[in-house]
Amino acid sequence: MKKTHLQLLSSVGYSVIPCKEDKRPDGAWKQFQTTARTSEQIESLNAPLYGLITGFNFLEVMDIDLKVLSTAKEQLEWWSEFLSFLQDNILDFNDKFIIKKTKNNGYHILYKSKRVEGNQKIASLKGHTEAIIETRGNGGMVIAYDKHLGELDYQNIQFISDNDREILFTIAKTYNYIDTEIVKIEPTKKEYKQVDGEITAWDDFNNKNTVWDIVSEDFTIIRNLSDKYIIKRHNSESVHSGYIYKDKDLMFLFSTGTIYESEKQYSSFSAYACKYFNSDYSAASKQAYIDGYGTRRIKKEQEPKENIQIETKDLEFPIDIFPKTVQTYISECSTTLNSNVDYMGSSLLWLTSLCIGNAMKIEVKKGWQESAVVWLAVVGKAGIGKTPSISNIIFPLEKQNNKEISSYIKDYEKFEHYDNLTPKDKKDYPEIQKPVKKQFIANDITLEALVDLHQENDNAVGVFKDELAGWFKDMNKYKQGSDLEFWLSTWSGKSVNLNRISRAGSFVSSPMIPILGGIQPGIFNSFYTEENKDNGFMDRMLLSYPDLKVEKYNDAEMSYDTINWFSDKIVSFYESIKNNVLRRNRDGSIEPIVLKFSPEAKTEWIRIFNEITETQNSDEENEYMKSMLPKQKSYIPRFALLIQVFSDTETRVTELDLISKECILKAEQLSKYFIAMAKKIKIDSIETSEIKNIIVNNKGKSTKEKFLILYAQNPKLNKKETSEQLGVSLTMIYKYIKQLEKNV
Repeated sequence: MKKTHLQLLSSVGYSVIPCKEDKRPDGAWKQFQTTARTSEQIESLNAPLYGLITGFNFLEVMDIDLKVLSTAKEQLEWWSEFLSFLQDNILDFNDKFIIKKTKNNGYHILYKSKRVEGNQKIASLKGHTEAIIETRGNGGMVIAYDKHLGELDYQNIQFISDNDREILFTIAKTYNYIDTEIVKIEPTKKEYKQVDGEITAWDDFNNKNTVWDIVSEDFTIIRNLSDKYIIKRHNSESVHSGYIYKDKDLMFLFSTGTIYESEKQYSSFSAYACKYFNSDYSAASKQAYIDGYGTRRIKKEQEPKENIQIETKDLEFPIDIFPKTVQTYISECSTTLNSNVDYMGSSLLWLTSLCIGNAMKIEVKKGWQESAVVWLAVVGKAGIGKTPSISNIIFPLEKQNNKEISSYIKDYEKFEHYDNLTPKDKKDYPEIQKPVKKQFIANDITLEALVDLHQENDNAVGVFKDELAGWFKDMNKYKQGSDLEFWLSTWSGKSVNLNRISRAGSFVSSPMIPILGGIQPGIFNSFYTEENKDNGFMDRMLLSYPDLKVEKYNDAEMSYDTINWFSDKIVSFYESIKNNVLRRNRDGSIEPIVLKFSPEAKTEWIRIFNEITETQNSDEENEYMKSMLPKQKSYIPRFALLIQVFSDTETRVTELDLISKECILKAEQLSKYFIAMAKKIKIDSIETSEIKNIIVNNKGKSTKEKFLILYAQNPKLNKKETSEQLGVSLTMIYKYIKQLEKNV
């Protein structure tokens, strides 16, 4: 039987030699390094062991000798780790390589390569002269044990690429104790050489910067080899993530856990474009030109001409509060999907609030802490694209939430089956506990169910509704208890106790319920009642109310890589908070990490607080604005917390303890945006009411006559709203105005 297998190996192109019990070749074997035995020659062999000649037929073997490790446990742990690294970093590893276990609990990794070299000692452990990893190539051989000869997959040994071989060797070399000292170097920048004529920004950038200048914040150099630096992603559990070629100054990664694409070479400029502009090379080039790189400049025709009047836009959502990579994602969504920047920015605040939850708070001063909770309403007419814009931001967590729901349903079915068993039958089953519902986003849900859900997910439960109108209407649904009081308490972070006649009371000690949804302006305005004005409910809502129009179709498309990058970033942020930041006391309650203002931030906060106070005391501000300004004194610290934590997602959020000056200034900027939005919707509300009253009181008059009355009372009226209320086109409104100007 053994001979049959040997003959098969020979027939598919391998050279077989007889070996002694001590694994040494039995007789001369140099000739068989270049020539294989025939089937007849194999028939005459009789030996206790047989070997496969390496180097012949492109065969190369990595020999793992685990006997240098003292115990079976050590051997198992070492091999499991090594194999895991190979499987994680070499695509389809199990399909490309054949692994055989040796009699000494070692392993052979077999493959074919066009780059077969001589036998090499790859790695030795500290205190051992014997190698733990060697290769067998030209002039070498490995034992093919009886057990292996019965496994006919020897004939299926595959060719691997040069890149896969390089990764295999690189990972193996990291186990050599000689190289275990972390390399601390500062790569020397290339000398800048002026090229005749124009030079592009990216060429100039590459001449003046190394790739390490760009990626040093993301990676650590762990090995300094002759031709490359081996790098490892910060906080990565992998042995390493890739390398930087010294001669070409190019980074190559096989890790997929970064913003950079795997199996792609990055120069300093391409790394810069990827890191700060989401691989938008055009945007990166423009910024590089602005920063002084290159000799060409943006063409003048791209700049606005002096004789062209640029219409001043309303205050836009300040997306520069977010990291540059996220800004780029939002901009791409706006360009390719016609999504609204304001809606997306507001949604990202809600998402950040949900991720942070009760895990972190900000201390304004002793006795005054604020959580990260926000209430956000995106305001716009039906069909304007509110929901799609929101979905472009929150979809990563929605997917996570759906996974949790699906998992809960499956686990509950198993529990239900077990619970229905008789006590006798239960003895034959392992005990199954009732599963905990891990859902953390609620849509259409009763207040009772929401409280129950929050008891099981005490860090945070986010409420997202396509339309918030129903939520507003349900505020005082119950006569015996006030939903309104419940929500006002949750916004302030006060403990709540929900009591209904139909059920036992439910208690939440630290409510954390961020709210996000859409609403139409007319419906929203109807909730500005005297009662809601007095209780401050509406003042707690942050409004995003940009000027919008339905955009025509465009053929631009966003890449799946960009979408996947954003999804991975958000999920990573969520998981980082949940697994690395969230702390609990012995009783299981959450012990939040409390951030404070830095001295510089504290100075700015005092200024901001006093300026808001002066506005409150001013006679120039209307009563409506005076009622909502105090809530901004709570929201600004919350904004600072959200911005600080989200901005530091690529660093170690567990080390956060201070709010920077930059973040409090960004929070101020954000507050000014929401104040402007609140003013705008109130002004529009008043104007809409006035227009409606005039139309009702002048029923017998023509459309033009009604407009003339409106225009006489307010020449700065909202032309778009006027056209809609009068039932005429915007063009007709401008025609009326031109006729008036002629008559004047």
